[in-house]
Amino acid sequence: MSAPTGPDTALTEAQRRPLIDADGRRLLQSLLEHDHAPRYNHTCGDRLTAAGLAEVRDLDARTRAATGFRPNEPPAWVTPFVARVMATVPAYRRLGPAPARLEDVPTTGRAELIADPYSFVPDDHPLDDLVVFTTTGTTDGRLAYIPSTPVATAAYAVMLRAALRLHGLTLDGGPGRAAVAQICWQRSTYTYASVSTFLDQAALVKLNLNPTEWRRPDDEVAFLDAIDPEVLTGDPVAFARLADLPVAIRPKALLSTAMALLPGLRDTLQERFGCPAIDVYGMNEAGPVAAALADGSGHALLQPELYVEILDADGRPCAPGERGEITLTGGFNSAFPLLRYRTGDHAALEARGSLPVLVGLEGRAPVPLQSADGRAVNTIDVTVALRRLPLARFTVHQRADRGLEVGLDPGGAAGAVLDPALVAAVESALTELFGAVPVAVAPLAGAPERVTYSSALTPT
Repeated sequence: MSAPTGPDTALTEAQRRPLIDADGRRLLQSLLEHDHAPRYNHTCGDRLTAAGLAEVRDLDARTRAATGFRPNEPPAWVTPFVARVMATVPAYRRLGPAPARLEDVPTTGRAELIADPYSFVPDDHPLDDLVVFTTTGTTDGRLAYIPSTPVATAAYAVMLRAALRLHGLTLDGGPGRAAVAQICWQRSTYTYASVSTFLDQAALVKLNLNPTEWRRPDDEVAFLDAIDPEVLTGDPVAFARLADLPVAIRPKALLSTAMALLPGLRDTLQERFGCPAIDVYGMNEAGPVAAALADGSGHALLQPELYVEILDADGRPCAPGERGEITLTGGFNSAFPLLRYRTGDHAALEARGSLPVLVGLEGRAPVPLQSADGRAVNTIDVTVALRRLPLARFTVHQRADRGLEVGLDPGGAAGAVLDPALVAAVESALTELFGAVPVAVAPLAGAPERVTYSSALTPT
């Protein structure tokens, strides 16, 4: 499969980078023309106007001053927030008038988002700066669209700063330096260099460690060493790959996202790079939600205007310290306000002074998949390979012998015989990705599976 195409060529340079200055342009040009630069396949800018930058800075100030909340005690901002979104957001307006208590509002989840994503955008939200992201994080393999804005995108850096503060660290940015390098280990993904106005004209880069994305062998090592990023972000699969490369960088921290960072890999990364490896729990729907504390006793909540409930299977609030499903209200994305949004992830919630902490978090654990020759395969690549096919959902299990067992649901009548052409297309896509491994395909019937991917292989 070729690299993604179709960068946003409709934007002018002034629209893409309204506030970039001379220092930022010099830095961007140096990254684009670097002798060891990757084959960038995307053009990206923060799109922040002066008003947008002011919003991000204000969020940063509010995040630093946040006082937290106690379990089952909604902060004062929740009641007017509920009233506003139930009056202006179609998906929530259908639920009826806003009740007096938050716990009386029906919950929502990914099924509603997938079915009608734009009904989650407020009626009065301007559409001229709307950004739409896709997520492969759904539990049944279906694609979800997330409406967003340039302010919400820039707010990720605010939350990374908050995660670093839990470990006594800072994200400074500044002219002439690379503040954040996002590391990927995928067959194909967008790669680019950009400049952050919020981080004072510092660079943001997204890199794929796949050798096919670089011009010469070892360019990825030389480029990373040359730009010496302040912090790195990525998922555990990418960081495991990075640890095997002879890079000499010494970042302030590694911020691991998208999947749970297991303790064994965390310790390996911390020894290899001489810095904290911080597990950040989040999702495209909400951004970074919580980050692991230095003592490993839980994940502290990051966002000042994101209220977290823990609900039981019947949707009732759990007692403090009792495990249940993480459910979100609020958030920093004005185009996608969350109202009792069930995440599918589980934890207990404790108050430690003014700090709300998720304890025993069970998020999306990395699933060890391997190609025929033993190369790690990211589940994201599998989703990308199969989502182009006419499937309602799918499951993939890898046996200990690296063979794949695939369940397919093309929609329609339960138990229907699979179209041989569809089976052949699935087998071809997976063989191209995994190499010569056995692929067994069978119909997938019944309720949607909680887990799309599973493996009998041992995590590394």
